[in-house]
Amino acid sequence: MRVVRCLCVAAAVAAGYSVAVPAGADTRPAPAPGSEGAKAVEKPPAWFRLPGAQLKPVSWSEIGGWEEDDHAAAFQTFLKSCKVIVEGAPARLANRPLYSALQAVCRRAIKEGARDRDAAKIFFERNFHPVRIMPRGQSEGFLTGYYEPIIEGSLKPDGKFTVPLYRAPPDLRRPYYDRAAIEDGVLAGRNLEICWLKDPTDLFFAQIQGSARVKLDNGKILRLNYSAQNGWPYTPIGKFLIDREIVPREEMSMQRIREWIEANPKEGRELRRRNRSFVFFRTTGFDEHEEPVGAQGVPLTPGRSIAVDRFLHVYGTPFFIEAELPLDGDRCENPLRRLWIAQDTGGAIRGPARADLYFGAGDGHAAVAGRIRHPGRFTVLVPRDVDRKPQFAPRRRPPEAASEPPLVDQNPEAGIRRE
Repeated sequence: MRVVRCLCVAAAVAAGYSVAVPAGADTRPAPAPGSEGAKAVEKPPAWFRLPGAQLKPVSWSEIGGWEEDDHAAAFQTFLKSCKVIVEGAPARLANRPLYSALQAVCRRAIKEGARDRDAAKIFFERNFHPVRIMPRGQSEGFLTGYYEPIIEGSLKPDGKFTVPLYRAPPDLRRPYYDRAAIEDGVLAGRNLEICWLKDPTDLFFAQIQGSARVKLDNGKILRLNYSAQNGWPYTPIGKFLIDREIVPREEMSMQRIREWIEANPKEGRELRRRNRSFVFFRTTGFDEHEEPVGAQGVPLTPGRSIAVDRFLHVYGTPFFIEAELPLDGDRCENPLRRLWIAQDTGGAIRGPARADLYFGAGDGHAAVAGRIRHPGRFTVLVPRDVDRKPQFAPRRRPPEAASEPPLVDQNPEAGIRRE
């Protein structure tokens, strides 16, 4: 099938301001584009290693689209992470040199404050080493997209709203009742219902995304985020449609899954139940226009926040991603060259060069996010001023976390822990 190349409409967020460099800021000149300094490759510390990854130091000039990106927009997103990072390292991160190095960079970022595009670009170049990161034996990583659904619901059940959306039960254990048992009513009558939805498929996709905005029949908006999970491993149901040759692999998307389930209600019900994992929610205090909070504990930025493998990467780490994505339609190839900040995670996000791109809320963003299952080139930005420790020690992945996030979200403000 011929691929139609379309104009890219995924415009970066405009900064619209310029500030002077504060007293005491790092004023070392950055290499001029095209100069020998810009082309030189400065190696990060020898201890920087990642399990299952190939790492290749590169120069800034080798990164396609680096010069053209809106670094001010990326810097604003980075500052959100920095405000959490400078508060101190959690116990699980205390011995990770990358986290300590990010703290030092973040202190400078907060001290220097908002920057225009050129100043933000210089800040990243002065404070980080660019390192190409690839899965071992491969040349590219893998990208998907996610969004926040907006769905209809009610605080009371009636003939229209019959599908309960549950909060975490007090007797939650691993493993708990699976999806089929819960859909069949094993939790009914326990006062666990937060609200009721019209369609079980709406609930299913809200669980995959990890958050939702529910438009209540009284006109109010109910904001929901991930709270807990039943302990059963996540099963991607799209694979069954591919294996049965119902949907070609290259056409697989969340929209195609939804269309097939709605056109085949009985078979769709059984398909949903193949994924025995079930997510519980909690209400938040966010207003209608606020973005959901990611696993780092900061509000996500559409087009700049990504979910990564939390057992390999540290939240707040910048990644530059180069890819050709179907942003304008199934048959489009839109070049996306952008600096993203790791601020979230997900049960299906596993590996050193694996990212879920956050696009925003609503059906328009859902359509874009659902189309993305594409390769991409990853460049991780490694802080320059790191402690010279002998090796990088990633967090140990507990056996039960091999394919799922924690059973219960320990941070009540860390909202999107997606499947």
